[in-house]
Amino acid sequence: MLLRIAADSLVLFHLCFILFVLFGGLLALRWRRVIWLHLPAAAWGMAVEFFHLPCPLTRWENLLRHLAGQEGYGAGFIEHYIIALIYPAGLTPQIQLGLGALVLLINIAVYTRLARRS
Repeated sequence: MLLRIAADSLVLFHLCFILFVLFGGLLALRWRRVIWLHLPAAAWGMAVEFFHLPCPLTRWENLLRHLAGQEGYGAGFIEHYIIALIYPAGLTPQIQLGLGALVLLINIAVYTRLARRS
């Protein structure tokens, strides 16, 4: 039971990390110190998408589920709604490149605005 809760918690953290990669630059508009957390997170997020790197969070999620005696994802709320956002059906390398480009464009816009405000 605890391992499944840990795996579900890791999925939520994974989703939060993805949202931070996408929109963390907006937080930096308000709180400048966030830049030092967001830039490496955004770089990692883009690298994963552009170079199809394995994400360690995904490995840990699967390991925890395996240790909990599960084969993949169950049918709970987390699995049904959150995992589909993180791992959509039909995700292709071309879509991943598009997602990486989206992260890049959002962050270029945000950091350009930040630089102009300084």
